[in-house]
Amino acid sequence: MSRTNFDQLLEAGCHFGHLRRKWNPAMAPYIFMERNGIHIIDLHKTVAKVDEAAEALKQIAKSGKKILFVATKKQAKDIVAEKAASVNMPYVIERWPGGMLTNFPTIRKAVKKMANIDKLMNDGTFSKLSKRELLQVTRQRAKLEKNLGSIADLTRLPSALFVVDVMKENIAVKEANRLGIPVFAMVDTNSDPRNIDYIIPANDDAKDSIDVVLSACCGAIAEGLEERKVEKADEKAAAEQKEGKALRKARKEETPAENAAE
Repeated sequence: MSRTNFDQLLEAGCHFGHLRRKWNPAMAPYIFMERNGIHIIDLHKTVAKVDEAAEALKQIAKSGKKILFVATKKQAKDIVAEKAASVNMPYVIERWPGGMLTNFPTIRKAVKKMANIDKLMNDGTFSKLSKRELLQVTRQRAKLEKNLGSIADLTRLPSALFVVDVMKENIAVKEANRLGIPVFAMVDTNSDPRNIDYIIPANDDAKDSIDVVLSACCGAIAEGLEERKVEKADEKAAAEQKEGKALRKARKEETPAENAAE
């Protein structure tokens, strides 16, 4: 069963592309027609591509790996933050920090700095500072939280990137390509899809369009996480059962030996 359908995508406005003069010829396979100078995306292909991307995202989540969501454009920020947080995945909705992936250790240092400030605030160390110094530290902490708070739990490089608007997030895409990290993305008719591993041809400007695609993908991630949880519980139960059998066997073997000794 498909995670989305034609009518759902049509209602959300996923089919509206950009003006013909702004198009990228590489997007030709995903364009259905042109109407009033605007390209119309083939939603049948979008449905198929959403399913393909969702299944791959589900498997990544099931294996316990992280997917980093990236969307710094105004209309996508809140939606991405909400959807990514609902499946406990890291996200970047403020300015993309250059070298976020290619210079990951430096980013981790900044995150640790934020944690150290919290620690010093809690143990009373900062109570000895002057008001001006305390204000400076508080401002620094707020800035770090704004830019890096949503990736505080990302202790290693993500296994995939999910991008809304590949033109705006071109630096993030380039870094992921350089490191061989697969990129999932909503790609509009004005963008180049050639550096994207999992293309979802769709309107990347409308809130409803972003919402419907992310809902399908994050729903798949939630399924992957749930299946991982069930598998872990089954493995634990199997291990306990095996341990119990070994213990019972050991006891049975001990009993005849004790009887013989008597």
